Amino acid sequence: MKRTPLALLAVPAVLLALSGCGADAAESPASDSSDSSASEQFPVTIESALGEAVIEQKPERVVTIGWGSADTAVALGTTPVGVEEVTWGNDEHGNYPWVTEAIEERGDDLPATFTGGQDIDIDAIVALEPDLILAPNSGITQEDFDILNDLAPTVAYPEKAWNIDWDEHISLIGKALGEPEAAEDAVAGIKQDLADSAAEHPEFQDKTFAYVWGGGAPGSLVLYNEGDARVDILTALGMTVAPEVADIPSAEGSFTSELGLENAAKLDNVDVLFTWYNDEAEQKATEDQRLFAQIPAVERGSVVRNLDRQVGMASSFLTPLSVPWVLDRFEPMIEEAVAKVD
Repeated sequence: MKRTPLALLAVPAVLLALSGCGADAAESPASDSSDSSASEQFPVTIESALGEAVIEQKPERVVTIGWGSADTAVALGTTPVGVEEVTWGNDEHGNYPWVTEAIEERGDDLPATFTGGQDIDIDAIVALEPDLILAPNSGITQEDFDILNDLAPTVAYPEKAWNIDWDEHISLIGKALGEPEAAEDAVAGIKQDLADSAAEHPEFQDKTFAYVWGGGAPGSLVLYNEGDARVDILTALGMTVAPEVADIPSAEGSFTSELGLENAAKLDNVDVLFTWYNDEAEQKATEDQRLFAQIPAVERGSVVRNLDRQVGMASSFLTPLSVPWVLDRFEPMIEEAVAKVD
């Protein structure tokens, strides 16, 4: 089923014409009213694990670092002037395709990209002259934060790097942009999209699953746990984490645990096994291991193997743009695997 991002529909049309760097919004009483409403949200202070961001007025030049912040900013009516370059699952513009599509549909210019990761190109960010930096789902360090926050108010993660609930992520960005109500609508839109998909697929209900990655060293097997978006999407679709792995604790500061192939027997009663690979060579190296090949779900073919990096990324975090984009591509893969369970 083709979906329109519900969060975008929830945002007033005039907001979709506004952005920090793209096409100029037409002057109108409606746009004046919208600007006034957003401006009333400021000043605002947002606390994070690295320090506080004090945002004095509605930002106009927004830069995003990490996962999902560009998605949400665009969905809430602001096209960033700069985004961290995507290097895994990217399109030809160095961004995620669902973000590019939304910006182009709006008629805005695509944002500039800069190097991120462990070696953020601070000079490139300085050149963009931001008045807000969004990094609530990122790995920026205290040193990074101190430099960036001197440049512009910087919203970092609440507690640990790369560790924030998806709905809190959206709410934080809505608060920083002066759009808290639009953020609430975006969260509701994602929940509705997932609920609609679950209703369309009664065969998914109560099927047990585990989501793993075995592409590391031989014998390794990483388990994704509840709190990770990969797992949260599937439980929202009506599937159930297999009881044998549901209580395995996550490693400190993450939503994953090291299961190890020596414990593959814990997956014996899993209906559907979900996994992903960087490429076909990694898939072969993983699935040629005897303990992996003997997992019952693997033997009967009730496996969702994801080698499409864009689908892999879109199912790795929940945003107002990624969820509707990925469901149309992910559902058929799940349907095929579930059909082999019985």
